[in-house]
Amino acid sequence: MWTAPDPGFETGIPPVEPGGLGPAIDWAQVEQSIDALAAEVHALYDAAPFGSHILDAQGTYLEINARELSWLGYRREEIVGKKKLSDFLSAASQIVLQKYLAAWSQRSVLVDLELELVRRDGSRMPVGLNSAGFADGSGQSAARRGVMFDLRDHQQQKIDVLVANAAFDSVSGMCITDSEHVIQHVNQAFTDLTGYSAQEVIGQTPRLLSSGHHDATFYQHLWQTVHEQGRWQGEIWNKRKDGSFIIEWLSITAVFDAAGKVSNYIGSFLDITGVKTSEAELFRLAYYDPLTQLPNRRLLLDRLTQALAGARRNGQSGAVLFVDLDHFKTINDTCGHAAGDVVLVETARRLRTAVRAADSVARLGGDEFVVLLENLHPEAGAALAEAERVADKILLALGRAYLLGAQEFHCGASIGIELFVEGTCAADLIQHADLAMYHAKAGGRRQVRVFDAAMQVQLIGRTALENDLRHALERQQFELYFQPQVDLQGQIVAAEALLRWRHPERGLVAPAEFIALAEDTALIVSIGLWVLQAACAQLKAREAMPQARHLQLAVNVSARQYRQDDFLSTMRQVLRCSAIDPGKLVLEVTESMMLDVPDAIGKMTALKALGVRFSMDDFGTGYSSLASLTLLPLSELKIDQSFVRKLGTNPHDAIIVRATIALGQSLGLEVIAEGVETQQQRDMLAHKGCQRYQGYFFSKPVPVAEFDALLQPLASC
Repeated sequence: MWTAPDPGFETGIPPVEPGGLGPAIDWAQVEQSIDALAAEVHALYDAAPFGSHILDAQGTYLEINARELSWLGYRREEIVGKKKLSDFLSAASQIVLQKYLAAWSQRSVLVDLELELVRRDGSRMPVGLNSAGFADGSGQSAARRGVMFDLRDHQQQKIDVLVANAAFDSVSGMCITDSEHVIQHVNQAFTDLTGYSAQEVIGQTPRLLSSGHHDATFYQHLWQTVHEQGRWQGEIWNKRKDGSFIIEWLSITAVFDAAGKVSNYIGSFLDITGVKTSEAELFRLAYYDPLTQLPNRRLLLDRLTQALAGARRNGQSGAVLFVDLDHFKTINDTCGHAAGDVVLVETARRLRTAVRAADSVARLGGDEFVVLLENLHPEAGAALAEAERVADKILLALGRAYLLGAQEFHCGASIGIELFVEGTCAADLIQHADLAMYHAKAGGRRQVRVFDAAMQVQLIGRTALENDLRHALERQQFELYFQPQVDLQGQIVAAEALLRWRHPERGLVAPAEFIALAEDTALIVSIGLWVLQAACAQLKAREAMPQARHLQLAVNVSARQYRQDDFLSTMRQVLRCSAIDPGKLVLEVTESMMLDVPDAIGKMTALKALGVRFSMDDFGTGYSSLASLTLLPLSELKIDQSFVRKLGTNPHDAIIVRATIALGQSLGLEVIAEGVETQQQRDMLAHKGCQRYQGYFFSKPVPVAEFDALLQPLASC
């Protein structure tokens, strides 16, 4: 507060006496004016957009404005005369301040510092301090005035610059162009990913990287999106300097100036070539056959489902062709699987050539292929005619010889056709075409069959029979029948064990109805094991019967059983558990089975060493050579009934029978003629040297009890 001056106070102006000539001074008014001015100064001081303070020589606050108080978070009375500036500084800033205080002797120097305040709430705030000292009346340093500025925005700007620099030098390729798409800057990652240096691309446009993979429409859409939305991102194919492709995930962002016009474009991209390659490989493995590169079953079903939906929309028709190679297994067995693979690859090529580009060819597995024909005539008859023409073309293509090294092989194929039917799903169409293909094979192979309702009925019946067959073992519905084998005197010396299925509703099911089904479903393995175990049990039971202790029992063993890895160990276990004389067990094999099982001779030889005997069944109907016959550990040859049946009517069959008997005798084998139905056939066989017979002339296959009754005459002799 300002006060009136002492009358003795010398101002240099002579005092005006009361009543003098000069006007009298109103000191109270002067004091009020000075107070008002001081208040205005203080108000301006507190309202300043920066912090301000006065420190004494020891650094204690003498004055502080409102802005600096708000930064610190304290009241004026808590600071003035009580706190030092250093009390509100971080440790690092305190060191900076101490160095400043040591330089107070240079009080005329204006000091500019960057400090960090520690506020009441513990948060930190960057500030700039401009400080200068002033002296008292004696010329000594009395205090220092300071002005503080908030550096938070400045610090953030520095951080943003650092972040931007770090981002620009990241693993992402970066390219900055002007508004005319001329490249201004690129980073090191750009050079690493594209092979172009900054000097090579600056001044060029990104068209330098164009791969030609995308058309003009693609780029038009890209830039339209950038212009409308300010940015675009997506997958793009570009080309490196060395000409190789790079697949990028690219982001393009437009930068606008203060007037709202585009000043620059920033492109940022990552190399996703490896990722896309891995995705493509996974897709290929999931949806394509690795050998032929054709679509597999999964992709075929997907395409077929889409084709059915498309056919409903546009009123067109379509068809499924199920293609299966004939006698393909013979190539695998005679030339090896590598040769078989060559045939499959060539088959895939021929199929693709035989159909239209819009049609699909798929491999389901093995030697099974499916052709999907779309956009056929809407009328069923015309659509079927189109499908049959394609099928005939395929038969012609696959009927040509396959060249494997210096050898030629002929496969041919059987084809089943099913047209698109309203309400039928993709899986059913394939199943129907598959069934039609089996009818083509049954009809003599190298043929085409079209699925019809009768096949559907047959399919339903086959499915029901298969379901029943799967439970027949556990429900003990199988039994053995024996058919006698007799010598020249008519005495029963052996028998063939034949499987019968006594179904509770179907009655006695003929083997022709279920044996092939058991083979197709692999149930023959478990059923065949039951037959072996039951036959050995019957042999063991007859060791105590005088009229049957000499008996030999023949059992048919399928190729599937022989192919099992554990076939030998299973046979050893059966022989051990039954405790029979192995020499009384005869396993019947066929010529075709010898081709189906590559290691058949080795397995037969191992069992022969245990005492088991082998009989070649249906001799003359297969494909084995006479030379290979000498390698087999056989004990018997069975003349197929097809030759026996024509004795007396077909001289060629009589020659085959005579040659077979002579061959067997020369190899030291017992020769058995099966299918003997008349006395004439028996006598002709005997005349040619055959000494054992089997057929309805002697007995049909009978249950075990009836067979034992047939043995009684032998016991009475």
